[in-house]
Amino acid sequence: MIGVLVMAYGGPDNLDEVEPYLLDVRGFRPTAPAIIHEVRERYREIGGRSPILERTRAQAEALQTALDTGGSEFKTLTGMRHWRPYIKDSLASLAQQGVTRVVTLAMAPRYSRLSIGAYDKKVDEAIAAAGAPLEIARIEHWHLLPGYLDTLTDHVRSALGRFPAELRADVLIIFTAHSLPQRILEWQDLYPAELLATVDAVMERLGPHPHRFAFQSAAISPDPWLGPDAGTVIAVLAGAGHRHVLVAPVGFVCEHVEILYDVDVVFQRQARSLGVQLERIEMLNTAPAMIDGLATLVRQRAAEAGWL
Repeated sequence: MIGVLVMAYGGPDNLDEVEPYLLDVRGFRPTAPAIIHEVRERYREIGGRSPILERTRAQAEALQTALDTGGSEFKTLTGMRHWRPYIKDSLASLAQQGVTRVVTLAMAPRYSRLSIGAYDKKVDEAIAAAGAPLEIARIEHWHLLPGYLDTLTDHVRSALGRFPAELRADVLIIFTAHSLPQRILEWQDLYPAELLATVDAVMERLGPHPHRFAFQSAAISPDPWLGPDAGTVIAVLAGAGHRHVLVAPVGFVCEHVEILYDVDVVFQRQARSLGVQLERIEMLNTAPAMIDGLATLVRQRAAEAGWL
């Protein structure tokens, strides 16, 4: 049997878990009480918890179903980078079930040393600590996966339909992704280029339409982060007379705090104050074309490793 570890960032299941969750995210460095309070209030505004675990589990279950149709034996499990169930615990569970070969897949389509590289490190640390005889085949990016791009394009088209028909052609699309510290540019990190490649591929499918790219959700930190910031772009567009904007968060594949709070609360509040109609695309979640594409990718990676 081949294991498939579907990984995501993780998030607190209730407000009491916000502080220990932040400690894990920050490598157990002390977190200022003001930051803990601010982050807790963000989760309070979206219902008091993060839905990322249930969303990722649903994606893993859908992936399992898609893999089962291929006739090969796969065992899919979910592991979180910064909260329960931790990556190390999920890998240990697979090992206890007799699995010795695992394909790892983060639900983040693009590579960065600070994102996918961090998932890889957690996997390596877990194997070293457990001494488990696990072989790992990694999927480190899938930003041009056809099923993913087709679904994104369909969701953009659908969301444009929420605007008045006579204005639709002029609705400005802002493609967004999570910002990262600017220092990644010193490493020739792949993240910015892979983001733009995704946007270009979606626009090839969509056809000519006004659009921009911006970053969102920069951490509370004194370090410079990648821009432009989406909030700044919304303000500039409003100042130039744009009153209809569609946000397409291509850096994410399911709802969590960066969508439910940063987009649905902060950007919406800003847009209303500026007299702008702001909509966002439906997140991909368990979209069949994306999941089927990922299942094919898992099989291909297992075959490349000589396991099939």
